[in-house]
Amino acid sequence: MTVAVQRYKLVWFVPVAATDATREAVFAAGAGQIGGYDRCSFVSEGVGTFRGGEGTSPVVGAVGVEERVAECRVETVVPAGRVAAVVAALVAAHPYEEVPYDLLALAEVGA
Repeated sequence: MTVAVQRYKLVWFVPVAATDATREAVFAAGAGQIGGYDRCSFVSEGVGTFRGGEGTSPVVGAVGVEERVAECRVETVVPAGRVAAVVAALVAAHPYEEVPYDLLALAEVGA
């Protein structure tokens, strides 16, 4: 049995109003393809919390104050060869100063 990483799952958190813009950016950069389907993602809503420290410029709220923001968690898949381009596109399209994202290797098991 062989195990290889050919795809990654990219998960990011974004204010609700910016969800579609970030999805469009990562799709244009090569994310979201599963078999014969494209633009594949999963979106769920929740509340993000944060507090900006000295030297930060929060898009929402003020430095030193804990904020609660309606956000979406967005998940999609990225081919291994497109990771750098997709993450760069996400960062460019995202409104936050520090973009909250996770990149997880997806193990593909073969015989």
